[in-house]
Amino acid sequence: MLVVPSRRDVRHWAEACGVYLAWGLFASLPLDWASASGGWLGRSIGPHLKVSRKARRNLHRAFPEKNDSEIEVILLQVWDNVGRVVTEFPHLKQIAAERLEIIGGQHVSALRDDGLPGFLVSAHFGGWELSGPVAFRLGLPVHVVYRAANNPWVERLFRKGRGVAAESFIPKGAEGGRKLVAVMRRGGHLGMLVDQKMNDGISVPFMGRDAMTAPAVARLAIKFGCPIVAGRIERLGGAHFRVTLEEPIAISVSGDPQKDVYDVMARINSTVERWIRAQPGQWLWLHNRWPD
Repeated sequence: MLVVPSRRDVRHWAEACGVYLAWGLFASLPLDWASASGGWLGRSIGPHLKVSRKARRNLHRAFPEKNDSEIEVILLQVWDNVGRVVTEFPHLKQIAAERLEIIGGQHVSALRDDGLPGFLVSAHFGGWELSGPVAFRLGLPVHVVYRAANNPWVERLFRKGRGVAAESFIPKGAEGGRKLVAVMRRGGHLGMLVDQKMNDGISVPFMGRDAMTAPAVARLAIKFGCPIVAGRIERLGGAHFRVTLEEPIAISVSGDPQKDVYDVMARINSTVERWIRAQPGQWLWLHNRWPD
């Protein structure tokens, strides 16, 4: 019996072909060439895409003191970074081994050796796809929490690229939530990017405006009494990075669960905001982080 593929299957197949071809091309290039090509593509194409309107709006609201020219400079930096992140993807293992300067590694060592579960959190900042490899290099196996790609063929490739470091992958969602708790109960460590919008999250200040924020990190950290270490991966130029890991974020337990969760997430948002205000061109302003 002839099975006619659905329109979605055809679209997924065509999309996967393009992604696999691009992956093969950039994997075949030396790392610096791949990174430079991605930066050029990002700067050349990105500012003209519709999504850049959202980025400009976000930037103007976050930095009302900046004029249009200053905003465009930041936007070019954003697209340069995004392009490089994409084309560096096949080279994550090499970057982690050769192109990282690490500051504050002792905080991850303490996280590894304290006998407790814990969190290593970051943001879509600089070389964010290196978060797992950084933890691996520092001897901390992490279970990576992420949003799975809609295309299953593309998802396999993404897992291959990220698989140089992950203990396991936990997709966001109800099933993923149960897996998070299971990892915590086993004393494991979770790696998460904590700067994206969650529609059914809690409202917490971020970059001068309230933003719907996922509270899972705070709830689990309070429940299990475990530390949260935040770290940013700053692009120094080309495919070279500085990783800065900070002292564990303070957790206070007052007896009011809602207040305690809010306070922890406010500290996390404040940490990420500090990184962004220092280097706005390295954050992913393309995301619809705030309600209109």
